[in-house]
Amino acid sequence: MICSYCGSENGQYAKACGFCDAFLKKERPKMREFVYLDQVELPFGELSQFHTYDLLILLRLVREERSKCYNLMRTVQKGSELIEIDSDTLVFSEKEYRCYTARMKVIEGILIDRMGYKPKRVDNKLLESLRVKIENG
Repeated sequence: MICSYCGSENGQYAKACGFCDAFLKKERPKMREFVYLDQVELPFGELSQFHTYDLLILLRLVREERSKCYNLMRTVQKGSELIEIDSDTLVFSEKEYRCYTARMKVIEGILIDRMGYKPKRVDNKLLESLRVKIENG
């Protein structure tokens, strides 16, 4: 078996590379064709299997949704002063905001582990430059 990290030849039944000690059967993340917002609810173990590029897209999506929830929450809070809004609506909007905030922090944590930082903004320029680097190897 050939190590995907250092390229050394190893025995057929080896678990780790004899040269660099990397696990031989560990699969590297591959880019997905589609990333959608519902995937943010996957457990940490599954999210950590995502490619870094896909995590950046997912971070972008969850940040957008979090912003929408924040704006809705603020609108509901301000509206409750003017008209009577039931407490269930207020609780729901706050719960959604907190949920997306927690999911965002999980993804940011995985990215910090991989990249050493969390991007302040995930825009098309960042994604395109990363895609070019990935395609060029």
